[in-house]
Amino acid sequence: MTEFPKSRFLDRKTQPSMLTLVLLASISMLAMNSFLPSLPSMATHFGTTTAIMGLSVAIYLGSSAVLQILVGPLSDKIGRRPALLWSLGIFIFASFACVFAQDTAVFMTLRAVQAFAACTMVLSRAIVRDTNDTQTSASKIAYIAMGMAITPMFAPALGGFLDNWFGWQANFWMLGGVGTLIWILTYFDQGETVPPSTEGFREQLKEYPELLTSRRFWGYCLASAFSGGAYFAYLGGGPFVGSVVFNLSPEQLGIYFGTPAIGYFAGNFISGRYSVRFGIDAMILSGLNIILVGMTLSLILSYLGYASVNSFFGFMIFVGLGNGLCLPNATAGMLSVRPHLAGAASGLGGSISIAGGAALSTVAGAILVPGSTEMPLLLLMWASSLAGVILILSVRRRNKKLVLGT
Repeated sequence: MTEFPKSRFLDRKTQPSMLTLVLLASISMLAMNSFLPSLPSMATHFGTTTAIMGLSVAIYLGSSAVLQILVGPLSDKIGRRPALLWSLGIFIFASFACVFAQDTAVFMTLRAVQAFAACTMVLSRAIVRDTNDTQTSASKIAYIAMGMAITPMFAPALGGFLDNWFGWQANFWMLGGVGTLIWILTYFDQGETVPPSTEGFREQLKEYPELLTSRRFWGYCLASAFSGGAYFAYLGGGPFVGSVVFNLSPEQLGIYFGTPAIGYFAGNFISGRYSVRFGIDAMILSGLNIILVGMTLSLILSYLGYASVNSFFGFMIFVGLGNGLCLPNATAGMLSVRPHLAGAASGLGGSISIAGGAALSTVAGAILVPGSTEMPLLLLMWASSLAGVILILSVRRRNKKLVLGT
C-alpha cells in the first residue's frame, strides 16, 4: 500500500474525493434500478412480456460478472485511471444507443454493454484498498456504499416519473447524461493509485488461482453473493409482485421499490461507524441474520394471509439493512486475503457475487408465473440469506484457527 496525501478536490496528485468515489460506485446502481418501473411499458413497446423484459436485469448482472473478472487484473496492469475512463465511455455510448433500439434482441445486447458501469464500482473499491489498511478500507467502503445507497432510494421513483411523462426512453437519455458528467469529474479528480505493473495481462490472470485456492476468499465471496443475492432476487421478482400481485402503477411501483435503500443507507452508516470496533466477520454475520429475520417475518404474514403491499415492501428494509452491514465488510474481507492482488480480488470477488445475483434474479423471474403470489420470491430470498449465514460461520471458524495457528 502506497501512502497518498489526503484528498483535495480536483487535484489528481491526491486521493480522489469521496464524491468522485461515491458517484463511480453509484452509476451501476442507477443503471440497474432506474428503468425497472418501465418494464411493463417497454414490454408493450417491444411487443413482448414483462417477464422477458425482466431478463434484462439478469443479462446486465451476468455481463457485469464477466467484465469484473477482466477489469481487476487489467487495472492492475494499465492503472485504475484509464480503466475507469474507458469503462465510463463505453457505458455512455451504450446508454444513448438503448434509446434507439429497434427490437428486444438489440436492447438486450446494449444492456449487456451497459454493464461496463459495474467496472467503475469494482475500481472504486480497489482504489480505497490501494490507499488504506483493511479495517479503514471497510469503514471507507461502507461510507461510499452509504452514499451509493441514496441511488436506489430515488432511482425507481425517478424512472417511474420519467416513464410516465416522457416515455421509457427518457431513462436512458438520463443515464447517458449522468455518465457524461461523471466521466468529466473523474478525468479531473482521479489520479493513479496503483504502482505500474511490469507483468503482462496473461500473467495478471494467472494470479487468480492464488485467490481461488483460498477458502477465506471463497467464504467472503459467497457470503456476499448470498446476501446480495436476496436483493437481486428482489430486483428480478419485485416488479412482477408489485405490478401483478399488488396492481401498482409504474409511478407507485417506483416509490415502493426503493424501500430496501432506506435500510441499506442505515446499514452502511452503521458499518462505517463500527466495522473497526467489532470486526468485519461480526458485521457480516449480523447483516445476514437481519435479512433472515426479515424474510421469516414476511413469510409468516404471507402464510397467515395478512400480506399487503405495505408489509411486502416494508420488510424489504431488512434486506437493505442487512446488505448494508454485510457487503462492505465482505468486500474488505475479500481484498484483505491477498492485499497485493487488490484489483484482481475486487474484480473476481465482485464477479462471483454478481454471478450469484444474476442466477437468483433469473430464478426469481422463472418461479413467478401468472397466478403466483409473493410467497415463492420470499422463500427464495429466505433460502439465500440462510446459506450466507452458514458460510460466514464457516469463515469465522477458519479465521479463529488462523489466529490460534492451528
